[in-house]
Amino acid sequence: MGLLTSKGTKTKQARILMLGLDAAGKSTLLYQLKFGHAEFLTASTVGFNVEMLERDKSFALTVWDVGGQHKMRQFWPYYFQDTDGLVFVVDSADKDRMEDSRRELERMLKNECLKGIPVVVLANKQDLTDAMSAEEITKRLHMKRCCWDRDWYVQPCCAKTGEGLNAATKIIISYVKKKINSKDEVSHSDVQEDRL
Repeated sequence: MGLLTSKGTKTKQARILMLGLDAAGKSTLLYQLKFGHAEFLTASTVGFNVEMLERDKSFALTVWDVGGQHKMRQFWPYYFQDTDGLVFVVDSADKDRMEDSRRELERMLKNECLKGIPVVVLANKQDLTDAMSAEEITKRLHMKRCCWDRDWYVQPCCAKTGEGLNAATKIIISYVKKKINSKDEVSHSDVQEDRL
């Protein structure tokens, strides 16, 4: 799938994969982004949720929120192909499972399908008193080491209130557009070389 341009319109669509451990708040974040409120009662996602988020008339994100239970994680690679951006969600207050999050993120980023794909980590649940800061999460996830070959950012946020989500959306869109433009430049230069 990847980036699509709809016929009759100039809206481009990018495929965004939203992953993270169970109970990190992925579905709540998705519905907050889609509807502007999180009044949905969400249970652990079995399988996936898909929503299209249109931020302006020229660009839309198709977000795939895939369940994060331990049994589901083995199926994550089936969703990697044609991904334009990765949103990785962590529960900022869950210090005990941050190491599990780090391992899962590092494992994913080694997959060839995600090579060079931009990553935005959503440090969710910042409303909790024991939430770790974005800086601490950056260190605990070893972001500088595992994301050296791509654009990345750690954005503090709160799914319940929506705080930080507009900034996160702008960042992922800018990273995805940058990645797509660089792909377009490479393919354009390949066409030019073929003509010579």
